[in-house]
Amino acid sequence: MNLLIISDGRAGHLNQSIAYAKHHKATYEIIKVKFSNKFLKALSYIFDFLYCYTKIIFSAEKPSSSTYDGVVSTGSNTYYANKTFAKIYKTKSISMMLPKGYRYDFDTIFAQSHDNPPAKENITILPINFSFVEPKGLFSPSKKSVGIIIGGNNSYFKMHKELLKDQLDFIFEHFKEYEIALTTSPRTPQEIEQMIENYNFDYSVIYSKNKANPIADFLHHCEVIFITMDSTSMISEALSYGNSYVEILPLNPNKRNKFYIMVSQLEEEDFLHIFDGKLGYKNKKIAL
Repeated sequence: MNLLIISDGRAGHLNQSIAYAKHHKATYEIIKVKFSNKFLKALSYIFDFLYCYTKIIFSAEKPSSSTYDGVVSTGSNTYYANKTFAKIYKTKSISMMLPKGYRYDFDTIFAQSHDNPPAKENITILPINFSFVEPKGLFSPSKKSVGIIIGGNNSYFKMHKELLKDQLDFIFEHFKEYEIALTTSPRTPQEIEQMIENYNFDYSVIYSKNKANPIADFLHHCEVIFITMDSTSMISEALSYGNSYVEILPLNPNKRNKFYIMVSQLEEEDFLHIFDGKLGYKNKKIAL
């Protein structure tokens, strides 16, 4: 199987498409696409409604092959290009998230349950995002270990230094005999990174200084994984690989967003525990 992956340049989106290819042991080629302005993206919704597909309204790198077994993409900036290339190459169109605003007539759609997808034959509903976890040998503890994965601000959450400090203090107090490892992410605010550097971690990656990604190694080795609630991709990785107990660190009391809905549903099914000052010891996994 040879797949054409359409990328909008966002790592969290691209990784889901790559995960689909790797789960199928497929070869793949990645090309970037872009709308040069908001008007052209808005036009893509209209063109899709009219069943009109053309490369004129977006820019794209040129694929190297003339045949593909499918076109795969994730994210609203890729869906119109996905359908366009699928029609050019007369192959299947595959969306890794619910393509809101576009017609749901892709050959295959993988939609997360927190997006409330409709019941259609071409839609497969998943409790998490697609992911493919591959340890890289970046973290190798010499004894029992705990991993902490820190995200950052987004349109739903803002990180609070005092709350995170209380959570870290609990971890250091409760796991005194463990190696404690931590990684931040591209979205982690500077003030949070500065606060984190006051702690004596056995292993740490501050993303603004080191672009390494040890998350897969944490999932491979750590007995417990703590993850801030702001990233569905990081949570999805933790629930699809390894045996770690998963603790989700709340960021604020807002319980009316897709992140909280997602983790609440997963907690009810014993895949994870929302940290409340106690440990839940839940490690049920999802086989993608």
